[in-house]
Amino acid sequence: MLLTLVAIAFGGFVGRRVARTAGTEAEPTLTRMLLVGLLASRLAFVWQWREQYFSAPLSILDIRDGGWEPAAGVVVALLFGLQRAHRDARLRTPVLAAGSATGAVLLLGGVASLLMAWSSMPLPPLTLNSLEGRPVSLAGFSGKPTVVNLWATWCPPCQREMPVMQEAQAANPDVNIVFVNQGEASHTITAFLEHQSLALRNVLVDPQRRTGAALGHRALPTTLFFNAQGVLADTRIGELSQATLAQRLASLRAASPPNQPATTP
Repeated sequence: MLLTLVAIAFGGFVGRRVARTAGTEAEPTLTRMLLVGLLASRLAFVWQWREQYFSAPLSILDIRDGGWEPAAGVVVALLFGLQRAHRDARLRTPVLAAGSATGAVLLLGGVASLLMAWSSMPLPPLTLNSLEGRPVSLAGFSGKPTVVNLWATWCPPCQREMPVMQEAQAANPDVNIVFVNQGEASHTITAFLEHQSLALRNVLVDPQRRTGAALGHRALPTTLFFNAQGVLADTRIGELSQATLAQRLASLRAASPPNQPATTP
C-alpha cells in the first residue's frame, strides 16, 4: 500500500509539473485519476478475494488490511485520464507523464522488493518457551511454510486479527502459524486467550522481545512469512484481514517448492 501511495503521489507531482510547464491546469483531472485509481485498486483486490470479503461485507471498507491491486489501479487511472485527454488535447502530455511516472515507481519498487526477498533473513536461531514452559526452537519450524505473528494482548489490531489467524491455522495444516507474544508473561497470555475463547497452537512467550529485535520489527502486529526453506518471503506490518491473509498464504505456497526427499548414501 505504501509503495502504491508513493507511486501515485510521484506521478501526480510529475503530471502537475508538466502541466505547469505547458501552461495547462491539470490538477482536477489528476485528482480524479488518483481517486479512480485507488478505488479500482481496492475493488480489483476485493473481487479477486471476493469469497473472503463477501462473507464479511463490511470488511471491504476496512482499507487498513492492505488489500490493494496496484497494477489495476494504475491501468484504470490512466484510461480515465486518457478519456479526459481525448476531450482536451492539452491534458494529453500531463496525463501520460503522470501515468508513466507512477508505473515506473511501481516497477522499480517491485524489482527492489524481489531483490530484497532474494537476500532475506532466515528464521532466527532462537529458543523460546511455549505456554506450558516447553522450549521450542523457531528455526525448527523450517521444512514447511511458516508464518510468525508478533503480537501482544494489549494491542487492539492484534486482538482484532486473532480470530482470523485462528481460522487460518485450523484451515491450513500445511503451514506453521506461530504466535510469538512480545513482552508479556505466560499467565497474562493464557488469561487473554481464555477470555477471548481462542484455541491457538504454537503460542510462544518472548518477554524480552528477542524475536522482534532479531527480525528488525518493533511494531505490533507484524506478521512474517517464511518459505519452506525457512527464508523470509514477505512481511505485513499491521492488521491482516481474512482476504489479505489468504492472499499472502497463497503467495507463500508459491514461494515454497516442496523439499527434495532425502537420499540414502
